[in-house]
Amino acid sequence: MDLIVDDLTAIDDKLSQRHIDLDPNGYFIIYIDLNDRLIYAKHFTNVIDDCGLAVDPETGKVIPARGKVERTHTMVFSGRTAKELCVKIFEETQPCPVTFLDHAAYLGREFVRAEVALVTGKDYVQD
Repeated sequence: MDLIVDDLTAIDDKLSQRHIDLDPNGYFIIYIDLNDRLIYAKHFTNVIDDCGLAVDPETGKVIPARGKVERTHTMVFSGRTAKELCVKIFEETQPCPVTFLDHAAYLGREFVRAEVALVTGKDYVQD
């Protein structure tokens, strides 16, 4: 069993290193609140520059991928399950804040990971 988990982890780790184009409609910061029993997804807008980097539309500065950045979110979504969050974001919000299919797939995977952490009481760190 451990060998299978190790193999799956290695596949995920390798795929996490691939290049992806950033969604011009913005990005999400996902976290859970164990006390409220909710998954949260804060949406932030950005602009993609000529180099493919996310830029803060207010300051014109590149948004770093690592580290803390003080920005104001445009929307906050919450749900008890991954499916509930997906319905709120992809079906009920118009216009949809997600424009790339690979971004939508990524969010779905992350919401499931967050839901599992919520159910098991474990920590969740967004990939």
